[in-house]
Amino acid sequence: MQRDVAGLGNALMDALVVVDDDHLLEELGLHKGTMHLVDHARWQEVYDRIRVHKVTFDSGGSCANSIATIGFLGGDAVYCGQVGDDQMGAMYAARMTEATGGHALRYSNSAATGKCLSIISADAERTMLTDLGAAVAMQGLGEFVEQIKAAKIAHFTGYTLLEGPMRGTTLEAMLWARQAGSRISLDVADPFVVGATRDFLWTVLEQYVDIVFLNAEEAKALTDLEGAAAADAIAARAGVGTVVVKLGSKGSFVRQGDQTWEVEVDRVEAVDTTGAGDAYAGAFLFGLTRGWDPGSAGNLASAVAARTVSQVGAVVKDRPLLAGLVERHAPKAAAS
Repeated sequence: MQRDVAGLGNALMDALVVVDDDHLLEELGLHKGTMHLVDHARWQEVYDRIRVHKVTFDSGGSCANSIATIGFLGGDAVYCGQVGDDQMGAMYAARMTEATGGHALRYSNSAATGKCLSIISADAERTMLTDLGAAVAMQGLGEFVEQIKAAKIAHFTGYTLLEGPMRGTTLEAMLWARQAGSRISLDVADPFVVGATRDFLWTVLEQYVDIVFLNAEEAKALTDLEGAAAADAIAARAGVGTVVVKLGSKGSFVRQGDQTWEVEVDRVEAVDTTGAGDAYAGAFLFGLTRGWDPGSAGNLASAVAARTVSQVGAVVKDRPLLAGLVERHAPKAAAS
């Protein structure tokens, strides 16, 4: 039976904490607003310093956030990834089951569950410490082949295209998706990914990708162009059918074929920017799997992303609220 979306990504347990000021960041030598790749010892050191504040745990990783968003919106989605055979891994599985009704996780006996400590400042900016752990050590697609083949859309993020075992696993999954006739979606996810993989990323776009999500910084890093010109360049060079460029507080726009939709941002008071782009991608894909036009899918994505920014945490879990957004933004033909 075909499902809406299957995602493959780096499974990371999110630990979210809000701080009143940035003095602790300075004491710990952390650069505000950036992601720091660390080992388990460094992660634990910082966590021990900050655990006196209220820490909230949830399943995370860019792809998982998008898949969870689809699940809470009412879509049929599944997440494939690897966690450790430990307490955090069990917690991660429970969170994904809450979102989607199940999971397709692989458990590692040789590495601990990956984790990301997200320190949220008063201005809603986030500073992250990431210990990738078991997430990036997955060897081969294995039992996930059938999940990928059964999806209308197979969704990936740029993080899995970085050097390491997950790159080969991701390419294998994209090949299976292509052979099965599934559309392939890629969220570039971070300007760092473009800097580390630019030539390879272009190759992936050209050979596999049907839908791509980028923010303004990522689009410029990839194409040396801005705004609509960047989207045009990606479509022309790589042949990507649907290009989405997110412009933060300025909204977003979607290019498909010879049409472009400008999507306005929903204005909210920002509390935590964690996962806004992930929520956008998930909601957009949810709309596409229901046959919505890209403009309507973009409007829903913008609305869900706004609600994500207005809370602490990367995924909106209020199903009645999300159902109301779906009803509000569904095109008339789809809603009838």
